[in-house]
Amino acid sequence: MVNPIEISTQRLLLRPWRSSDLEPFAQLNADPEVMSYFPDTLSREQSDDLAQRCQQLIQQRGWGFWAVEHKSSDTFIGFLGLHVPSADLPFSPCVEIGWRLAKTHWGSGYATEGGRAALQVAFDQLNLEEVVSFTAVANRRSRRVMERLGMGDSAENFEHPAIPPGHHLRQHCLYRITHAAWQVAQI
Repeated sequence: MVNPIEISTQRLLLRPWRSSDLEPFAQLNADPEVMSYFPDTLSREQSDDLAQRCQQLIQQRGWGFWAVEHKSSDTFIGFLGLHVPSADLPFSPCVEIGWRLAKTHWGSGYATEGGRAALQVAFDQLNLEEVVSFTAVANRRSRRVMERLGMGDSAENFEHPAIPPGHHLRQHCLYRITHAAWQVAQI
């Protein structure tokens, strides 16, 4: 076990998970609008299992999909961070950046704010050469966040192996940012 990284931004704290996060996380994962670019919503058991896996990976590596807390209200608003996908993706191995926030917190720039801080950890502390992000092609909201983070559309669309053939969400787009591109953007 390693010391977990915590990230503090102007408005957010990206931190290890707490048992008090489970209920609001389950509500978020049961929201059809939040989960509209995933094959289905999650049951309470599935949501709790996901939170537990996120926390275990943070304990093992020191980083992962952190719980996101809004600092001024101490409210859990979702997750955001870095992850090594387990699916056999055409561009594996890789580290991805991803997020899932409660709908009431959309449109406030939290994904971009937290994403920038997570990328800083990826490149300045973890010394990664590249970070990727991917989503269903139709997910314009997440694609705009990727673009605001300085990530470029690789034009390497792929069929996500965890989504059944013929499913309308199977086609995914891939965004990338290199360490060098991140450094240039910080100047």
